[in-house]
Amino acid sequence: MSDKIKHECGVAIIRLLKPLAHYEKEYGSALWGLRKMYLLLEKMRNRGQDGAGFGCVKLDMPTGMPYHARIREIESPPLNNLFKRIDEPFIQLKQKYPDTPLDSDFLKINYEYAGEVMIGHLRYGTHGKNNMAACHPVSRMNNWQNRSLMVAGNFNMTNVGELIEKLTELGQHPRYSTDTETVLEKIGHFLDEENKELYAYFKEKSNAETDPDKKTTDAQIANLISQELDMCKILERSAKVWDGGYVMGGLVGNGDVFIARDPSGIRPCYFYHNEDFFVAASERATISTVFNLQPEEIKELPPAHVLTVKAHNNLIQCRPFIEAREKKSCSFERIYFSRGTDKDIYQERKNLGRFVIPKILEALDYELANTVFSFIPNTAEIAFHGMVEELQSFIDAHKIDALKSLSPDAPLEDIRKILNQHPRVEKVIVKDEKMRTFIADDDSRSDLVSHVYDITPGVIVPYIDNLVCIDDSIVRGTTLQKSILRMLGRLNPKKIVIVSSSPQIRYPDCYGIDMAQIGKLIAFQAAIHLLHERNMSHVITQTYYSILEMQKEGRMSERNVVKDIYAPFSEEEISAKIAQILKPEGFAIPVEIVYQPLENLAKAIPNHRGDWYFSGDYPTPGGTKISNQAFLYYYEKKDIRAYQMTIF
Repeated sequence: MSDKIKHECGVAIIRLLKPLAHYEKEYGSALWGLRKMYLLLEKMRNRGQDGAGFGCVKLDMPTGMPYHARIREIESPPLNNLFKRIDEPFIQLKQKYPDTPLDSDFLKINYEYAGEVMIGHLRYGTHGKNNMAACHPVSRMNNWQNRSLMVAGNFNMTNVGELIEKLTELGQHPRYSTDTETVLEKIGHFLDEENKELYAYFKEKSNAETDPDKKTTDAQIANLISQELDMCKILERSAKVWDGGYVMGGLVGNGDVFIARDPSGIRPCYFYHNEDFFVAASERATISTVFNLQPEEIKELPPAHVLTVKAHNNLIQCRPFIEAREKKSCSFERIYFSRGTDKDIYQERKNLGRFVIPKILEALDYELANTVFSFIPNTAEIAFHGMVEELQSFIDAHKIDALKSLSPDAPLEDIRKILNQHPRVEKVIVKDEKMRTFIADDDSRSDLVSHVYDITPGVIVPYIDNLVCIDDSIVRGTTLQKSILRMLGRLNPKKIVIVSSSPQIRYPDCYGIDMAQIGKLIAFQAAIHLLHERNMSHVITQTYYSILEMQKEGRMSERNVVKDIYAPFSEEEISAKIAQILKPEGFAIPVEIVYQPLENLAKAIPNHRGDWYFSGDYPTPGGTKISNQAFLYYYEKKDIRAYQMTIF
């Protein structure tokens, strides 16, 4: 992807199902689980470069000994720094006790991160400051283990204002106006309630006993509560008014584990368990690689379900905690965010490259002999392979027709000329990855963005060859305009065709992708330009006042009125205007931009139908509300994300 888009976070949970001594014996280290957690997060590094965090709980710790630990890091590179800090006390133990075997018993007592229950997180912040308070896991600690809670997740709620109001009604005073705060406190509140109810039940039962030997002490009741705590029930009560996309993982102080997925399955989650361990993470390919598993062995957590692992008996359950909606898993996750090494994602991205070929051929007027094909690094490479394969199939069909038309005594040279036809493929653009971290600050991008990419001279014939470059998406078009087109122009092609393997991104995202401000989307800008040019500015005004009326009547989630902005135009008209907007001033080379037709998306990615940023069809009422609110902010020239303010 050429545009730098912040997006979903990554979350991972490991629950060791046997004592640490087992892993020391069978796998060579009592810290086997901790090392696997590092690998999980390392393999998901693409999901978060703003912060990293780790938390663990130790089971069956003696009274007076710490049973939980949490550590977070925001200094770049956060994941490396996080595990350096995690390793430091271990190194110190080795230096302090050079003659003592650092076995499982020793580490369990002396090394704070030697726990059986672990949660890890990678943060990509879509708004707000990148400070430690925003880094997961967040915690709500208590002297009673059963009431202590750590939560980390990949989520964005659309109705934060409503959630804060609900907490206030409970008598709480939220410290921050964030979805992280509201989620933590909501779960924490009902965890407290469950503890109170169970305590009252067991206390009443004890008081009813006439035999003094059968009465239970408060310490015994705490143990009974630990066994009876049901995180599925707690989440049923907590999540009733949540609106958003989420995968929510958590550790209770007693060692119970949970990980829950939203009712539409917007955010991804996969899991696996055997007799030794339970693991869950945001990406299947990550689990497959780290634990040497076949993809078929790893299961997808169904939408509206929560996985729980009990501390006292290792019982693993997958149960519904909320009513499911129509499954609308994020297709952009498959197009760009997740690792392309997942076998299904790999094929889906190739499909996207294949299905856009008819549009590319039209843009070239079928002139293939004088066309070079390339891709914009790096996530578009798989779609590029699919594109080239489909091109070869198209050429092969023409080869067959040409060979059939030859006379029986056709010269060998004519036959060889036909057989030698193939797509001209070159690596025209190279991305300088060393620049990535340096220009992460948006304020610095304007001066430095043109140096992120290099080109390969001499691979096209100037003024004769067309140049086709495929990207996985075009969101804002900033890098395309300021860097890529200018760089490609140095090669002097006859024509440049930029291909997006995904459809036009027309609507804001509110579930975790940093595409919340509609005015920054290049497709939206193109539609607004067209409305003005064709004397249809009244459509913009009508859209604004229609949304205002809906807002007054509390009907903001009833209809996505922003669709009216695009209704007068075809996809081709929008694409042509985008090309006109993004073409640098004074750029003499013709530029055409080709997008994947929306109807191809479901064919390419059949099992992940969430396409709201393309279609405007949101999976939750809050999404539709956010889209309308985003247009209000655009019209009123408010430079903020729609989900940053309370919406009623």
